[in-house]
Amino acid sequence: MHNPEAPFNRSFFAGASGPRFDPEAALDIAQGGRVIVVSDLHMGGGRRDDLEFNGALLHTILEQYYFPSGWNLLLNGDIEELQRHSPASVRAKWPQFYRLFDLFAAEGRFFKTLGNHDEALLFERDYPYPLYNVVRIETPQFPVFVYHGHQFSRMYTDFNGIVGLGIRYLLKPFGIRNVSTARSPNHRFVVEKKAYSFSRQNRCVSIIGHTHRALFESLGRFEIIKYEIERLCRNYTDADENSRERIKNEIDALRVDLGKLRRREKRDMLKQSLYGDELPVPCLFNSGCAIGRQGFNAIELDRDTIALVYWFAEGASRKFVNRGWYQVEKFGATPYRRVVLNSDSLSYIKARIELLG
Repeated sequence: MHNPEAPFNRSFFAGASGPRFDPEAALDIAQGGRVIVVSDLHMGGGRRDDLEFNGALLHTILEQYYFPSGWNLLLNGDIEELQRHSPASVRAKWPQFYRLFDLFAAEGRFFKTLGNHDEALLFERDYPYPLYNVVRIETPQFPVFVYHGHQFSRMYTDFNGIVGLGIRYLLKPFGIRNVSTARSPNHRFVVEKKAYSFSRQNRCVSIIGHTHRALFESLGRFEIIKYEIERLCRNYTDADENSRERIKNEIDALRVDLGKLRRREKRDMLKQSLYGDELPVPCLFNSGCAIGRQGFNAIELDRDTIALVYWFAEGASRKFVNRGWYQVEKFGATPYRRVVLNSDSLSYIKARIELLG
């Protein structure tokens, strides 16, 4: 694995001089330790707050699941929505989260990168937490670089201030929620492809946010569904009659999901994958976002494995969680549930990067 000269060192954060800003932080879990990566909370300070749907869920899970178990918390950019709200109004709206951040920080288990929506924290003299451009996580296999991902978009590195003015004074008065790369399939694809190309060329692993789309081993939901359909087709040939009927129903449901994704992502306008005709290299991951209506994604990382997980409230889960091939974990007496969508060993990922990268 190479030690990349990261593009984030050339971003608009490179000249930052805020009171608690450092370009890079190091977190070593090679001898043990676990990290939960969450991105894009967009905590607001007024009406139509982006976090309102998942605020209680996210706070409960961080406070009662990850903190008592000794996890490190890494917030990967766009945590505060400062293009529409002031830092003071965000703190007033979400004091419970800052108390929770304090608990993690007091034990040295709190890391926070900057995104394009919370850039204004650089100028907050009384902001209590260190701010980083990238967090380098050391594992026994390779370093993992965690950064927000907007660094690959010139619009956000060169014109972020202008974008912020438009959001605050044109969109906010009309009650329009967060407008981001996530709303533009083409822009999102460009950012992800650049992040993938950077990671592949440097033979490193990157975890980003920004696009609000969860990725595991460089694959999005669209590609994962196609692989799942292929797997089910192979299982169909050796299945008994009852199992064949179940497999057929699963394939039909997945094909419906595939069509919805194709329309939503406007995939006919885009290349069909991040990697073109090449074999996919598992070098890019994305923790998704926390502002959906039914739950949130996160990346879990320890010294040996990496996983993409999904948390949701009982009765509000997406259909794909309930189809039978996911193991749903109940969290105590709460109505909240956890599902591991994908998981793999870091040693396998390292081998694939070395062979394919």
